[in-house]
Formats: sequence, structure tokens, C-alpha cells
Amino acid sequence: MSNILVAYFSASGVTKKVAQSIAQAINKKGINADLHEIIPEAIYSANDLNWHNEKSRSSVEMKDPNSRPKIANSIDVNPYDVIVLGFPIWWYVAPRIIQTFLESGDFSTKKVVLFATSGGSGMGETQKVLEKTCKASFKNGGILGGWISENDIEKWLKSLNIGI
Repeated sequence: MSNILVAYFSASGVTKKVAQSIAQAINKKGINADLHEIIPEAIYSANDLNWHNEKSRSSVEMKDPNSRPKIANSIDVNPYDVIVLGFPIWWYVAPRIIQTFLESGDFSTKKVVLFATSGGSGMGETQKVLEKTCKASFKNGGILGGWISENDIEKWLKSLNIGI
């Protein structure tokens, strides 16, 4: 098993595409990166994701800092030194399911590189919120667009200074 995990939650497929490209770029460097999709126990429908509706599932979850949507699939993070963790930005932070993921294992000795996809907002308070969720060495990788090129991913990985 490798010591790099690219884990991601993707509601629309954009973050999935970026995560797959990141894993491929790492693997092209001769470093093995495992890919893991964080799948919610209850998949989000289009109505669940309607941020214009304050009663939509995503709106309700994001208003409640203690909300922890259940995950359908788990992964043992113990074998990994570096976890590249991707998600869309919801209400200027990571979706609550990312907190569920970070509470599911021991991340105290892990380097966790955060990246997000967004239609227009930045990372906001994401890192601060997640640092309260678990002990890890967090690094903010910023927003990556769904259109990011292979060359730009390689530059991004190099800029992280995590040995990739």
C-alpha cells in the first residue's frame, strides 16, 4: 500500500475529476497514490444541493456545525503519511461530511493537504474549522478549478513541498 491517499467528496463530479487528475499526476512521478471517494450514506439529490432553499439538506447541514452526515464507505488511514483531501466549497467551508471523514480515524501524524473546487468562492474558514475537527498537519492547497491542466497540477504538487 502507498503512503499517499487522495481522498475526495464530490457532489457534482467536478471534485472527482480533479482528484483523479491529482492521483494520476502523482502516479506518473513513480509514487503510488491511492484514490478514495468519500461516499455519503444518503446520496445528495439535486434538491438536497439547492443552496437557494434554506430547507434543503445541504443548507440544513451547513447551518449546524455539529452535523455529521454518515459515510457509506470507510478507509483505514493508518498506512498513509500524506492525505490529499478534496471537496467542493459549501458556504465558504468544507461540507460537513469532510468533518465526518476526519473524525473517522487518527490523523495526528498525517500531513493533510486540502484542496477545493468552487464556482466562485474561496476557502474561507475551511482550514480553521477542520483544524478544530482533528489533529493533523494541515496545508491549504487552495481552490483548483475543474478545468485545471495536467501541467498546472504538476506545478501545484511541486509548490506544496511535501515530497511529491
